[in-house]
Amino acid sequence: MRGRTVTRADLVAVAYSECGLAREEVEDLVRATFREISDALVRGEAVKISRFATFAPRRSKLRIGRNPRDPGIDVPITPRVAVRFKAAGELKHHVRTGKPE
Repeated sequence: MRGRTVTRADLVAVAYSECGLAREEVEDLVRATFREISDALVRGEAVKISRFATFAPRRSKLRIGRNPRDPGIDVPITPRVAVRFKAAGELKHHVRTGKPE
């Protein structure tokens, strides 16, 4: 399933047409929203956007893996932080059916 990618500019355009603020104000609002979400994840906090999704930092520990090119050689995999995305029930329903709940 291939489709168009929604960009930040698309979000700004929709918000601009819906709320009646100046385009620069809408751009600042979208930028500040994404900055706050990013900053919260950096601080180790989960971000819950009600009826949409939850974003949470997930930390992995040091573990040993194997390089498939060199069988039998153990390779340490360093600890890292990834972002976990968990869709809310309403978002899942909308994606499955095409209809908002």
